[in-house]
Amino acid sequence: MKKLLAILGMITCMIGLTACGSAEESVPLGAKEQQMVDFYAQRVDAIYNICAADAIEENAETEAVLNGLLNFQSAMEDIGSYLGTDGGEFEYVEDSSDYIVRINVKGSDHNAVVEISVAVETDFAGREVSAQYANITTNVEYSFGEIMEKAALNTLLGMGTVFIVLILISLIISLFALIPKLTAKKKASGKAQEAKTDNVVAQIIEKEELSDDLELVAVISAAIAAYEGSGSTDGFVVRSIRKAYKK
Repeated sequence: MKKLLAILGMITCMIGLTACGSAEESVPLGAKEQQMVDFYAQRVDAIYNICAADAIEENAETEAVLNGLLNFQSAMEDIGSYLGTDGGEFEYVEDSSDYIVRINVKGSDHNAVVEISVAVETDFAGREVSAQYANITTNVEYSFGEIMEKAALNTLLGMGTVFIVLILISLIISLFALIPKLTAKKKASGKAQEAKTDNVVAQIIEKEELSDDLELVAVISAAIAAYEGSGSTDGFVVRSIRKAYKK
């Protein structure tokens, strides 16, 4: 009997622990956290109004706010018509006084979550002195099919880029084969020009040699005419001119 009562007591304790655990998981936000969520939900409404009025530059007090407004504006194309906020969650950053607030946004095309990170400065007593926006990000919630479609498009784009680069590299490599042909053609052209130049030089030298021979013939003819006592070189014919070597 005692054993039976002990077993029933253990079962009762286990049920109680299970109930406590589930109750803790379903505990709603505390009063302070809920106030913060409501406050930043109004901030998100203000962000939408600023982006819709295209008044970003006038309301961008810091770089973090500017980037957050621009990010929300770019996300509005996927969100569609802004239908307001739908609650959110509050979270303290571990080992600091900073916190993150996530506000759910409803849209006609897609819902989104605006994540606002706030950096908090405290005094020596741990009291909050000031707080400023550290980061504002808008994350659009896409369906599984849309995510897969974007992934496929990104894959095709990446593979297409790789193939185009490979084709360009192949074309460049194929052009390397033309370099020896162009070099050989250039060399052949240079040799032809050199041969032409040599031919012209040879012709000039030949003409100069012929001119020298004619002058020599005239001198010899005049010498023979003077030796013979003839006043004219008519009738003289020089068959050949040979140089005589002295022994």
